[in-house]
Amino acid sequence: MKKIKLAIVGATGLVGRTVLKVLEEYNLPISEYVFFASSRSSGTTIKFKGKDFIVRELKDDSFKEGFDYAIFSAGGDTSKHFSPIATSNGCIVIDNSSAFRMDDDVPLIVPEVNPEEIKNNHGIIANPNCSTIQAVIPLKLLDNLYKLKRVVYSTYQAVSGAGQMGVEDLENGLKGEKQKKFPYSIVNNCLPHIDVFTDSGYTKEELKMINETRKILKRPDLKVTATCVRVPVINSHSESINVEFEKDFNLRELIDELKNFDGIVVQDDPKNNVYPLATNASGHDEVFVGRIRRDESVPFGINFWCVSDNIRKGAASNAVQILEKLISEN
Repeated sequence: MKKIKLAIVGATGLVGRTVLKVLEEYNLPISEYVFFASSRSSGTTIKFKGKDFIVRELKDDSFKEGFDYAIFSAGGDTSKHFSPIATSNGCIVIDNSSAFRMDDDVPLIVPEVNPEEIKNNHGIIANPNCSTIQAVIPLKLLDNLYKLKRVVYSTYQAVSGAGQMGVEDLENGLKGEKQKKFPYSIVNNCLPHIDVFTDSGYTKEELKMINETRKILKRPDLKVTATCVRVPVINSHSESINVEFEKDFNLRELIDELKNFDGIVVQDDPKNNVYPLATNASGHDEVFVGRIRRDESVPFGINFWCVSDNIRKGAASNAVQILEKLISEN
């Protein structure tokens, strides 16, 4: 078997460190790992698979030594600059930023939803937005069964989605200290403001969900709207998803189909207070779905509650699962 060399860009960040944790768990047939970060973190040591690795500074010539794959978790500007350099040296990049998601030549991949698109890469594969990943897994199944007519997202997103500074804002705010990341204190608040506002009144986060859902499901004209809210929860995003279908359905059969779909765990027993919780989803790669019920305000609609670990399945694990498929197909 060919020896595989993997680069991790942004290895010291919140997502990067989770990528390393997931890689240890998946134990893919990779022979050599190299960890990159900014000059600020270069020279630090990371313990991985029982060994100490020195973090290197990412430079323009870093990919000349030859890598098969790279997972980028260092932000859009870094991805835009270094991904083309990596691909020009024969490396396939799996990118966690928003830099290439809406590029027509870059596949936007959730392995449970559209794995067949992985082969269409030209050196770069994009990881979708964390809030989109968890939503499209159940939506893909429902679209196949009943054809989606309209989707309304209301998200309740954890502070870890804003990186380490978001987590620190909540932790420090609970001590009475002033926030540094968010425009207002996240303590005792829900902030209807994730990413920047656009001229339309939507935030970029909301537009990401709308546009990425259409691209992943191959439904460019699908009616989708979103309101994205930051809540005082450390980890795991929760979403209320309202769906209108083109045709009728049997609710019991719909729930059974969700139970049998790869990557979904149904927790739907309201009489016994069983429904998905952020605390229970953290540390897992599955998407948890519950509170599944008819929307009586439209002819063919449902509401459901969807929860997933935004750092794992919403970023790190999805990237590693893409890598796993790339390796198995080569």
